[in-house]
Amino acid sequence: MFKKILIANRGEIALRIQRACRELGVKAVMVYSEADRDAKYIKLADESVCIGPAPSKDSYLNMPAIISAAEVTDAEAIHPGYGFLSENADFAERVEKSGFKFIGPSPESIRIMGDKVSAKQTMIRAGVPCVPGSEGALPDDAMVIKRTAKQVGYPVIIKAAGGGGGRGMRVVHTEAALLHAVQTTRTEAGAAFGNPEVYMEKFLQNPRHIEIQIMADQHRNAVWLGERDCSMQRRHQKVIEEAPAPGIPRKLIERIGERCVAAVKKIGYRGAGTFEFLFENNEFYFIEMNTRVQVEHPVTEWVTGVDVVRTQIMVAAGEKLPFTQRQIEIKGHSIECRINAEDPYKFTPSPGRITTWHTPGGPGVRVDSHIYANYFVPPNYDSMIGKIIVHGDTREQALARMRTALAETVVEGINTNIALHRELMVDAKFMDGGTNIHYLEEWLSKRIR
Repeated sequence: MFKKILIANRGEIALRIQRACRELGVKAVMVYSEADRDAKYIKLADESVCIGPAPSKDSYLNMPAIISAAEVTDAEAIHPGYGFLSENADFAERVEKSGFKFIGPSPESIRIMGDKVSAKQTMIRAGVPCVPGSEGALPDDAMVIKRTAKQVGYPVIIKAAGGGGGRGMRVVHTEAALLHAVQTTRTEAGAAFGNPEVYMEKFLQNPRHIEIQIMADQHRNAVWLGERDCSMQRRHQKVIEEAPAPGIPRKLIERIGERCVAAVKKIGYRGAGTFEFLFENNEFYFIEMNTRVQVEHPVTEWVTGVDVVRTQIMVAAGEKLPFTQRQIEIKGHSIECRINAEDPYKFTPSPGRITTWHTPGGPGVRVDSHIYANYFVPPNYDSMIGKIIVHGDTREQALARMRTALAETVVEGINTNIALHRELMVDAKFMDGGTNIHYLEEWLSKRIR
């Protein structure tokens, strides 16, 4: 096991990784920007290093500063968390070339799965079902693009090969709008991701977003840790996640889970990863793989009893997975609500000083957050300030516990989306389970303000 790990992230995930380090008896080095100087996890750190001013490009995306911090503190490994540099193959490569262990997959795996075109081709070869679409990146030939769209069938969606987080995609309903959409997406993709390549997929009308959590070690052992339903989304950003996915036959879930494990073994993947699928008419269609820990990992932890972050660290240190597939058992139901510093009606960010912070408690309630009373939420980063996660023996009990937890939560000084979550927890269709990825936006458009 490592003696010291540098955590190259901020917010709730930085604190989450720090806790895992403490359990393992590993010292944690925290890096921080000037905006995060007063964060809770900095006060709790064994060591901390300021790596730059508030803007991400000058701090959390500053590769030389992070690697220098690891060097001066004698850290042995770097955990990237999620976001920032977590899926940057160049960063993973620089970390390993500098003599540190990257707590994540190999740079090669990140490159393959980070490019949506190569990821799709890899999954097809591995026998994982994919959304019908172009075989690779779209060419410049307008006739070929039109022919491909006709074969796939409208509506189609144009996606950036290097995209992610819901960015770099455009739905096209007619041939008249096709070429303009392709060119616009290429331009945006080049500017946002440094890669102008785009590809085409069939746009599924009413799918659910289902993902499979996998974990693999360096000894060719791999398991899948159940599924999550992440269909409650706004602008392709997840708002609520739950495990297991309500209403999907276990046989279908088990079949796709086994295929994910086979794919992981085939590409020699190590560490935590998530296969994301669209699910429609009892069919799964692969869309992308996230080569890192996910925001929503706690729901998986709660229904499986597996500590995802701790296991990440263990396999990065060269240890074998401490469990087999037979030992993974799904127990009960878990729901997670992302708490954001934003207006619950207009969704405008709401940075500022938190004057009151009271979190819920009781059986089956977990709060992952770095926030405390008098903490100043900086305007420079993502608006998520924490997550409320609940677990119950049944989905109905989990929903009841979430309603209670949200009612107990008090945040003053800034706006949050807690009011939105309270409404959703009593929405009849969400309570029934199985809503599709468009449901939340349609619900919001009808909402009385």
